[in-house]
Amino acid sequence: MSTDTLSPTAPVTLTAGAIKELKKLKEQQEIADDFGLRVGVEGGGCAGMNYILGFDQKKEGDSEYEIGGIRIFMNKAHGLYLAGMEIDFKSGLDARGFTFNNPNAEKTCGCGTSFSA
Repeated sequence: MSTDTLSPTAPVTLTAGAIKELKKLKEQQEIADDFGLRVGVEGGGCAGMNYILGFDQKKEGDSEYEIGGIRIFMNKAHGLYLAGMEIDFKSGLDARGFTFNNPNAEKTCGCGTSFSA
């Protein structure tokens, strides 16, 4: 991976718990090294927009970042909605899964994956 394709600072952060879980998932699902974690948004959901989080290949128009050994792909237009967002992984009795702490969200939904900005 050449450093000239990497953008300097990722607009999102991953907690240590999220990095650990993502590396575990990538290994368990035998995901190839040319795949990275796609972070983005799409229209829909109960509050207007849903988060996108999943392994994917880099597409035209993507920015690429590296956080804790995880390649991150993000459509450049999505940075406006995701700047400053923290992605965490919870594994407690009351909740299990990835969580999104987005300072740009004006309204969120109880599902935790839908927001409006």
